[in-house]
Amino acid sequence: MRAKSLDILLTFFMILAALLFLIPIIVTIADSFMTSGEISANYGAMFNNMNGSEQTYISENVNLKLIPDEVTVSQYRSVLTANPDYLVKFWNSVRLTVPITLFQLLVALLASYGFSRYPSKLKGIIFFAYIILMIMPYQVTLVPNFLVAKRFGLLNTRSAIILPAIFSPFSIYLLTKVMRRIPVSYIEAAKLDGANELQILMKIYAPLCKNALIAIGLLIFIDYWNMVEQPLILMSSDEAKAMQPLSVFLAQINTQDIGLAFAVGVVYMIPSLLLFLYFEDSLVDGIVSSGGIKG
Repeated sequence: MRAKSLDILLTFFMILAALLFLIPIIVTIADSFMTSGEISANYGAMFNNMNGSEQTYISENVNLKLIPDEVTVSQYRSVLTANPDYLVKFWNSVRLTVPITLFQLLVALLASYGFSRYPSKLKGIIFFAYIILMIMPYQVTLVPNFLVAKRFGLLNTRSAIILPAIFSPFSIYLLTKVMRRIPVSYIEAAKLDGANELQILMKIYAPLCKNALIAIGLLIFIDYWNMVEQPLILMSSDEAKAMQPLSVFLAQINTQDIGLAFAVGVVYMIPSLLLFLYFEDSLVDGIVSSGGIKG
């Protein structure tokens, strides 16, 4: 009886936690269908504080509503048809994030294979350096990336963002830990069958790390899909601003664009949600088991 009560309590707590995590998404979707006047009436005090005007007590002035008084799709019409700039910025996000995700996974697959298959003292030192780089905040390495990009003439181009991101230590570290769990007997059996290194990588390591690769790929995609600092610093010229992703617009919300920003936010979260729903099983398995061999 006590165990059953504990299960009920745990289930209730998990449902409550899930609802708390879903509230920002629900509010964003609901507000995207509100008129500008209703948004201003409900959240005006909060955005006045953001703009540095007279401070007010937000808890007494913000009216959180999940059902609009008047439903409108004018913001979506502006985003999808009336103003093509937002779709251009959305495409800019795709052109930055997709190459970063694919090539970072490729580099991680090759580098992790080397770290796991042929360990040595030198590689151990390099791997430790990767860990140090991984735990450092990105803002620490942003200035060196800026200087290197400027030195090689890559500043204000997509390459200034894509190239440093391709060699991020995050995916290499995680994938190396996964590959080290693969039994050596698998490799010895493959060598007896005459498999070379490329065949071992593609027919043994890659399939066994499939779920981990998917999980890491989703984490990479979401991380760079929401990037703000990199485009602002590395693509700051007037010409390069036309290539900035949509996430930069969402980070520069003002009171005139807040209604439009809700609609843009909903459109912007769709790719991440679709990828999560499609690869949910692989993502959970990749995180829980770290892509290792299950017994």
